[in-house]
Amino acid sequence: MADDAASASLFGVAGRVACVTGASSGLGRRAATVLAEAGARVVGVARRADALDAWQAEAGGQTAAVTGDVADRDGLAALADRIAAPYGAPDIVIHAAGLNTREPADDVTPEGWDKTLAVNLTAPFFLSQCFVPAMREKGWGRIVNFASLQSFRAFPGGIAYGASKGGVAQMTRAMAEAWSGAGITANALGPGFFRTELTARVFENEALAGKLADQTCMGRNGAPEDIDGPLLFLCSRASDYVTGQILMVDGGFTAK
Repeated sequence: MADDAASASLFGVAGRVACVTGASSGLGRRAATVLAEAGARVVGVARRADALDAWQAEAGGQTAAVTGDVADRDGLAALADRIAAPYGAPDIVIHAAGLNTREPADDVTPEGWDKTLAVNLTAPFFLSQCFVPAMREKGWGRIVNFASLQSFRAFPGGIAYGASKGGVAQMTRAMAEAWSGAGITANALGPGFFRTELTARVFENEALAGKLADQTCMGRNGAPEDIDGPLLFLCSRASDYVTGQILMVDGGFTAK
């Protein structure tokens, strides 16, 4: 096990080292902040240095910012080295960076398709692969991918995004099969509709946002704090015997 202080508390992450991609905005930023507030040493990764600086000012705690583009497959090994520089190789890796071009099927371009899969599917695998050896040596690690409603349902204008998120669901199961014997769990969070940069177009339409809220069992869309508990569960020893799962945090959208 890594760090005894973190292990002492069932849902604790104090003393762990966490990497969060997409930490500059949306649920990635929320995840990075929650982990820092819980005592983890957090490395936030995103393309925008100014937004990362704003996240660090908000989060406090022990944080580091690394600017980089996870879509650059050839640069992932070097990016992994920079992520590990502040606190050592991460115990926890959260893949929250995401891209949705919202192109209708007839208008999908090769460039849009490739970039969507590079950010949403390729980067989580190859960046995780970089950190698995250190996790294996410790005998403990947490990989948390971001799945989606579109891992299971088709939405208009979502063919590239949906293909990538369907891939994330299966990749999560395959990661668990490959690495969980070494003490490394791989799971995914599947958010419903939360107000983020990716969903800005949805929430600009109040009628549509209301309709989506009505489709949930709870009658509302997600608030940022709704992700906190599920995230800490999957990052802590509370989930020691949970791997290869997609935890939907959607207010019951997929239950109706």
